[in-house]
Amino acid sequence: SRPLVERMTLVWHDWFATSNAGVGSQNLMLHQNKLLRSHALGSFRQMLLDVTKDPAMLLWLNGTENEKGSPNENYAREMMELFTLGANRGAYSERDVREQARSLTGWQNRWSRGRGDYDFHFDPREHDAGLKTVFRKSGNYDWKTACELCVTHPLHASFFVRKLWSYFVPTPPDHATESALERLYREHHQVRPVVQAILMHPALYTGQRMVKPPIVHVAGLLRRIGAGVTTTDWAWIGSLSGQQLFYPPNVAGWDDSRWLDTATYRGRWIAVQRILQDRRLDPAKSKPADA
Repeated sequence: SRPLVERMTLVWHDWFATSNAGVGSQNLMLHQNKLLRSHALGSFRQMLLDVTKDPAMLLWLNGTENEKGSPNENYAREMMELFTLGANRGAYSERDVREQARSLTGWQNRWSRGRGDYDFHFDPREHDAGLKTVFRKSGNYDWKTACELCVTHPLHASFFVRKLWSYFVPTPPDHATESALERLYREHHQVRPVVQAILMHPALYTGQRMVKPPIVHVAGLLRRIGAGVTTTDWAWIGSLSGQQLFYPPNVAGWDDSRWLDTATYRGRWIAVQRILQDRRLDPAKSKPADA
């Protein structure tokens, strides 16, 4: 009943690509999915904060292995390269990666007898409280300020609008459009006004055609015939089509340049066959055409 919310949840699943192949917990993956849905059209700043401390993400990008005295740079690097600033734009240096990793220390994952489960929590004693220098600014940064430094970086807004635009329009926005979208976003770091502007832009309707991601294609077909998800076949069909939910191939997400290649096209054909298998016309019951 909320296709745009679900579409944006898929966008964030690709944006903050996390795979159960590395997490190993359907429960944690579903928890992250609900988290992304709750922020579908809300504050990107708050979503980044919540994703940074999300248990599935902590496992996926080694957040609980990022220890004081032995920093793990995985999340720090991807937070800047893939989530907020982009690669090869001069936005950050290798030193920024190392210092951000120190800022992100302190997250723990230990077995709790009382909970009967693993307890993901922040332990100030395990956090590197020393002075860090990030983006040429120094401070006693922690995981929250690490996120804040990224979303307030001068190159964040341009990265955000270009990447979000690319999920709906296959060609880059012109300079005037990009500048207008950046102004919209900088006001409150809210997703909704930017999405609204993209969906109302003429390029969405008159520009080049865009190949739908396999999941969007299947969801549209199911909605068209009023059907729901009643089989687990969609998992393997999604994989065959190049997009299996909860299993992006890597932290960069799915490769949308391969939606219609010789390896994935067959998956779309099988998807249509599966949807129509109970709706095929029976030639034996056809009526002859009037003379």
